[in-house]
Amino acid sequence: MFDTSAYLPPTGDLELIYSDDSLLVVNKPAGLLAVPGRGTDKQDSLSTRLQFVFPDALVVHRLDMATSGLMVFARGPEIQRRLSSAFSERTVEKRYKAIVIGKLEPESGEVSLPIAVDWPNRPLSKIDVVSGKPSLTRYRTLDFNGDNTCVELEPTTGRTHQLRLHMAAICHPILGDAFYGDATNSPRLMLHSTSLRFIHPLTGEQLNFTCDSLF
Repeated sequence: MFDTSAYLPPTGDLELIYSDDSLLVVNKPAGLLAVPGRGTDKQDSLSTRLQFVFPDALVVHRLDMATSGLMVFARGPEIQRRLSSAFSERTVEKRYKAIVIGKLEPESGEVSLPIAVDWPNRPLSKIDVVSGKPSLTRYRTLDFNGDNTCVELEPTTGRTHQLRLHMAAICHPILGDAFYGDATNSPRLMLHSTSLRFIHPLTGEQLNFTCDSLF
């Protein structure tokens, strides 16, 4: 079930979407860890690469290694605290683009299924109606492509693997999902963080960032 191949992160320059004295917004490539993993072979990550250029960059939230797209970093601990609070209080609007297996119908709707860590099978999560935490994903179909559906996903909660697990739970796993689907049907996980909207922690300005996917 799990990918045991060596960690071979992509090379290339960082794609910096936005920067000021308070925060950074970066387009994370698929295949790169958001933060260092366990073991000396997994120390290369988006956060460590960014800190070579911006030593004060601190993690606010994460994307799975296989997921690409927008990530926000704080510059300094006070901004980190404020941005982390915005994420935990669900005032940050997040949208993703994904390609899922099958024709997703109805063309818009919600998946509300509680999620818990699957401790015996970490790093997996699972649907757990007894001890799981409330989790909600809104979806909207963008296009049908043969046997698959391109869909916009909006998580209103931020559980581990939420989008991947919710799509698999309704029998439409995301293409290339090695955890909850089939890793052999796509060269990568077809999930990309396309949009972030939040209030600037110092100026109070409404910030809106978009980043189109390559699929």
